[in-house]
Amino acid sequence: MNALPCRRSRSCTPASARSTAELPHPRRLVWKCSARIQSALASAADHLQRLARNLDMKVFTFTAHGKEWIKQQKMSPDAYTQLALQLAFYRSHRRPVSTYESASLRRFRQGRVDNIRSATPEALAFAKAMTNGRTSTQDTEKMEKLRAAVEAQTKITALAVAGMGTDNHLLGLRETAKEMKMEMPDIFADETYHISNHFILSTSQVPTTEEMFCCYGPVVADGYGVCYNPQADRTLFCVSSFSESTDTCSGLFVRELDAGLKDMMQLCMKHSDCRLQRQNV
Repeated sequence: MNALPCRRSRSCTPASARSTAELPHPRRLVWKCSARIQSALASAADHLQRLARNLDMKVFTFTAHGKEWIKQQKMSPDAYTQLALQLAFYRSHRRPVSTYESASLRRFRQGRVDNIRSATPEALAFAKAMTNGRTSTQDTEKMEKLRAAVEAQTKITALAVAGMGTDNHLLGLRETAKEMKMEMPDIFADETYHISNHFILSTSQVPTTEEMFCCYGPVVADGYGVCYNPQADRTLFCVSSFSESTDTCSGLFVRELDAGLKDMMQLCMKHSDCRLQRQNV
């Protein structure tokens, strides 16, 4: 069988391979807006400016170590960082809160995200030991609680990315009840359900090969938005809250995050030194 020659048309050529000189010259679009539309645009611009002025955003780079050092401690860098965020919030406000960490569901067709609920009982126990029991709790016990919390965080992360998280399933049940005009199950009217979905701490890891930071605002009026980018030797954080909120302060959160990461590093180094001493005896 003889192969026919390929007569490639101009449309077969990838756009990236064509010269930009072939592109049509851009032309300005003139918008005809009524007075009503002009007023709406001015109002929207003013509203946007007020929102921007209300955003309290702090960019912070932790340089004492990065993800490679955490790996050397035999721990997941993301789980470790999530615990640092739990510790920072607890030290800032002396309580745990409903926490959101996005979990990618890209392994599934049309998969988007589910939620990793990082405020585990193990994370709270660790935060209390590092705060309330800073002097009374032994370092060995603190280290045990750290590893237990990292293990718990790693497990729920694996479940969430495998499609076995709780949030999407509950969302599906709620929306199915609406579509079928069924009586809404009692769980969706329960106060604890609403509290659990009021994400005061909304977090997301956005890793990149280059040193850069991404950011977003809080998802609730009294909350924080925390985006972080783990690099080999450092981690970039962007912490946001609303200036009008009397319950939050980005500067305070960043200070506690920095102190907490240093305390966790010191704890791990003490434990490593003790382990090496026992091996050398």
